[in-house]
Amino acid sequence: MKRTKNGDYMPKEYIAFFEYEEGMEGFSVVFPDLDGCFSAGKDFDDAIRMAHEAIAVYAEEEPLPPPRTLEQIETEWEDWDEWENNYKFYITKIAYYPLKPTTRKFNISLDERLVRRIDRITNNRSAFIAEAVEKMLNQTP
Repeated sequence: MKRTKNGDYMPKEYIAFFEYEEGMEGFSVVFPDLDGCFSAGKDFDDAIRMAHEAIAVYAEEEPLPPPRTLEQIETEWEDWDEWENNYKFYITKIAYYPLKPTTRKFNISLDERLVRRIDRITNNRSAFIAEAVEKMLNQTP
């Protein structure tokens, strides 16, 4: 995320198409910049909430590309002509915010010698183990 002049973080914002189909309930949401990222909601407010969640989940699996402008999408997105000619939709931007991590308590078994080694360098076993696991998972293809 970029920083503003006052030091706050500015989230990436992606153009989203909110489609409403007569006779159907709710809105479907498509992100031209995020291949395979889509969502839906029972009404517009719900679709907005679900769109934020869809971007966050997408970002956990795929690197986020730089957002394009509407003009770029109109000229570069292969589905633009189909959407422009066949769908009723609203266009808005949706900001990317990472999902808040949730913690749960688990019971694990570790060799006592390993636990003593961990305790010599930290007073927070859980944070240490979580960080070590995260590093290992990031190294795994």
